Amino acid sequence: MQPIRNLFEQHFGTSPQWLGRAPGRVNLIGEHTDYNDGFVLPCAIDFFTEVAIRCIDGTEVRVFAANEAEHSDDRFELDAITADVNVQWRNYVRGMVLMLGRAAAHQGRRLGGMEIAIHGNVPQGGGLSSSAALELALGCAINAAFSLGLSPTELAKLGQACENQFVGCNCGIMDQLISASANSQHLSLIDCRNLETRSVPLPTGYKLLIINSNVRRGLVDGEYNLRRAQCETAASHYGVRALRDLSLEQLFADADGLDATAFRRARHVVSENLRTLACAEALNQQDMQRVFKLMSESHASMRDDFEITVPAIDALVEIVSDALKGQGGVRMTGGGFGGCVVALLPDALLEPVKACVSKAYPEQTGLVPVFIETGAATGAQAQPII
Repeated sequence: MQPIRNLFEQHFGTSPQWLGRAPGRVNLIGEHTDYNDGFVLPCAIDFFTEVAIRCIDGTEVRVFAANEAEHSDDRFELDAITADVNVQWRNYVRGMVLMLGRAAAHQGRRLGGMEIAIHGNVPQGGGLSSSAALELALGCAINAAFSLGLSPTELAKLGQACENQFVGCNCGIMDQLISASANSQHLSLIDCRNLETRSVPLPTGYKLLIINSNVRRGLVDGEYNLRRAQCETAASHYGVRALRDLSLEQLFADADGLDATAFRRARHVVSENLRTLACAEALNQQDMQRVFKLMSESHASMRDDFEITVPAIDALVEIVSDALKGQGGVRMTGGGFGGCVVALLPDALLEPVKACVSKAYPEQTGLVPVFIETGAATGAQAQPII
């Protein structure tokens, strides 16, 4: 964490007291199921956001975001936190500080003034949860600095509340929970209703290859929130608390009167939950052909029923699938409308697949792919400056 410490010292002219670090994530399978109380199977990735903080007198919070070329500074008062309508990154910081302040108030305590520096290498806008990494890095550092004693799950819930209540994105809990609590070299099967997790080992001899399509995406711009509303409409139609509670049999038996679009959204969620549970079981049994088939079915469902892919993403998945020749799995990952695809493939196919994509994808789309090779990383942590 030396670079973030140096950045803090250069900007503020003093040393930080605490460092926080949190990873981005990739979801192997289980898309748009989290806010439907369903199941997801993500892992943390070897790309992180780091935060350095120092407690200061007063109630002012001073922030420096080293990755931002413009508007890299922010200042706000703890008792007057409002959204910034012009600079989006500031709202993740302000919102998380607001939620942590409320958590402190529940303990009969208050946060104090802070100087905060932020730096990271989680790709932004690619569906790898750079926002959750920022929230959890900040949450870990402030939690430690003020001795709040919040658990990883509690910090994850505050990160979700930051997005839902302050940023304006009705995300589920997956991104924050995996960033907060991931285990090295394991995926986590997460039950998004009760937040129970079960570790699922990454298979030996396989790599995760994330490919950024370089199609920019924006969850807050409406489509994500629209999908959530459509899912809630479907759940109401079927008389269930959430689509997690709907069986395939009931989905078809009681479909009369439900809008065709809402039906397709529900069909994706119900079938995706089944695929996610089956994928975790197949990984435990090392039934890789079953894993690859489930990943392919997941992408088709996102494309046809949930309608969150775009032509460039579909082309990229097809190129990778052709190069894998049945020896690996690939699907879009993340909220949709661009972003990344994830492939699970044998070590020996890594370079051939990259070579194939590097040639065919620009020819078909005019876009240049970015390759991200990763293992499964450890979740968020904080450490003091000695």
